[in-house]
Amino acid sequence: MDPQMQNTSLQRLQNVERRVVRVLELAGAVMEELASPSGPKKELVNSHCRELTQSMKDIQLTLREEIKSTCEYRPFEKCDYNARIANEICFQKLEYVLTQLDDLKQTADRYPSSD
Repeated sequence: MDPQMQNTSLQRLQNVERRVVRVLELAGAVMEELASPSGPKKELVNSHCRELTQSMKDIQLTLREEIKSTCEYRPFEKCDYNARIANEICFQKLEYVLTQLDDLKQTADRYPSSD
């Protein structure tokens, strides 16, 4: 991930963090209003709830985009390490099989042919 993209991603996540704090403040304000001795003001509660709901949707959307963006980033995608290791393992297995076949041939050569 290039530094510029990483920087903007961090900035978006910082904005999400600020929005989460705002959502918590709104939830607290709604709770205070509902607990008011004079009774809750319907307009204020509705306003806070609408803002809270919209903020939650925005937060979800931003987090989904960030997760998707992060999942698309594959720093080792062009790396051939896995292929080289798999190739090396196959080579070692073939060498082992060849030594076993040589041993088998030597054992077979020790016994006379039944022809």
